[in-house]
Amino acid sequence: MLHANCGILAPMSDLLPDDSPAAALSGMRIAQAAGLVMIGFILSRVLGLARDIIIAGVFGAGKTVDIFFAASRPPETIFFVVAGGALGSAFIPQFVGLIAKNKSADAWKMASVVANLIALILIAVSALGAVFAEPLTRVLALGFDAPATLLTADLMRVMLISPAIFGLSGLAMGVLNAHQRFLLPALAPAMYNLGIIGGAIFLSPFMGIYGLAWGTVIGAALHLAVQLPGLIRLKPQYHFSLDWKAPGVWDVARLMGPRVLGLSIVQINFWVELTLASGMVEGSISALRRAFYVMLLPQGVIAQSMAIAIFPTFSAQAAQGDQAALRKTLGQALNAVAFLSLPATVGLIILRLPIVRLMFERNAFTPQDSEAVAWALLFYGLGLVAHGLLEVVTRAYYALHDTRTPVAVGGGAMILNIVFSLILMQIIGVQGSLTMGPFGGLALANTLATGLEVGALLILIRPRLAAPNITSPLTPLPLGEGYQGETIPSGGQAAAIGRMILASAGMGLALWAALPLTGGSGLSLAVATLSAILGGSVIYWGIAWALGSEEARLFARFALDRLRRARSA
Repeated sequence: MLHANCGILAPMSDLLPDDSPAAALSGMRIAQAAGLVMIGFILSRVLGLARDIIIAGVFGAGKTVDIFFAASRPPETIFFVVAGGALGSAFIPQFVGLIAKNKSADAWKMASVVANLIALILIAVSALGAVFAEPLTRVLALGFDAPATLLTADLMRVMLISPAIFGLSGLAMGVLNAHQRFLLPALAPAMYNLGIIGGAIFLSPFMGIYGLAWGTVIGAALHLAVQLPGLIRLKPQYHFSLDWKAPGVWDVARLMGPRVLGLSIVQINFWVELTLASGMVEGSISALRRAFYVMLLPQGVIAQSMAIAIFPTFSAQAAQGDQAALRKTLGQALNAVAFLSLPATVGLIILRLPIVRLMFERNAFTPQDSEAVAWALLFYGLGLVAHGLLEVVTRAYYALHDTRTPVAVGGGAMILNIVFSLILMQIIGVQGSLTMGPFGGLALANTLATGLEVGALLILIRPRLAAPNITSPLTPLPLGEGYQGETIPSGGQAAAIGRMILASAGMGLALWAALPLTGGSGLSLAVATLSAILGGSVIYWGIAWALGSEEARLFARFALDRLRRARSA
């Protein structure tokens, strides 16, 4: 959690009473909310790591796991497009807006109608996917032979049970977040991972790879179940209705349409990546999947927790028409993400092989498999900052009820990603190799496209938030401590970014020198890698402090303040 006076999330007056679900949280309460979400993300990522370790240990990184990951792509696409983002980003601003206008009954009526419609739509889409699972697999995984195609289709049919459950769970998450209740929604992904872990441990010995598929369904049910107690405490007013003319329903659909398209574009990138990787050497799909997951570990803790916690505040500020507060809050969030993501990027790239070995290398997962994941992680890791900033800036667009701009920019990024993929897979890596395969080009294409996407969104949001006197596209928003509505000269912010880069470079040199110490195995590998991560963090902090970084000083004051509070408690 961040301290209220740290400058990253500086204090601001509440726009509404703190107990109102439409209230814009103060800086301290945003920090507290972000801390809760961060705890949930850490737990989810730890369990996700355990999930992948168990899967790797049981099934290795060969054809069987490639088939499972391919089969999970369509259900995951439905989840991420509808329940994982589109629903919440369209629902929360409308729900908060109705509450702010003292129309609680209309808000619950809207939530009921949306839940009923989403459930019916997802059941229909999943049923359609189950019917056409085999031809869909032939299109999705061109490189699979006939037995692999049939197995992929069978697994897909099992996992297509989960999207309808996720749809209801996603709506519950939106309701709880709109009421500034973050803990149970933050725990939901961890419950999902627990279901898959249970499938791997208890079902796979009897059902083989089908145990993982049924574990996915169980995980979806747990994802919903963990949120039900919080939802019940809100005493929801459920209506068994499909009245799409109810207040707010059409607005949710209107906002959700472009968002669905935008997230579909993101998923198309993954489908293209899967299709191209299916024709490469066996294990390429697994290497890409695991490398992307490793990159998402710090991205989730740093950026997603911040974005989820701050989105209701964005929505409340937009509903009140307070652009100055929204501009300030967005700038502070971007600053926090940049300060933490830059060193994480450097550390992830330099320590990629020992990190991957520590995470996965045991039982059926070989040193060659570790090198393959580390190869893909090299190129994914370069995009960590861009992925982090993207999480935050898109939430500002959604709070402004603008889902079209992110869709348009995302569409351009998708096209670029496909073009980059087709080019870079011919240039990067060695054909027929696993440890340095051409799938590295696919990872680099994702990084380049995401970087261009977030850059465009940052530039385009400047006039929307009316931030004058900022001339550099690299500093689109006012940042820093003491901001009271004025803007900070771009030169000052450029200097702050420069300090972050210099501190990251110094940390990188130290990690590079320590890299030979991570060549052991077992306990030696764990101690050396974790010590390098901890030592690198301290070095980054120390250099940033010595260079006069206000962020480093304020984070340190926050940490000391929390320690004093813990001792006095």
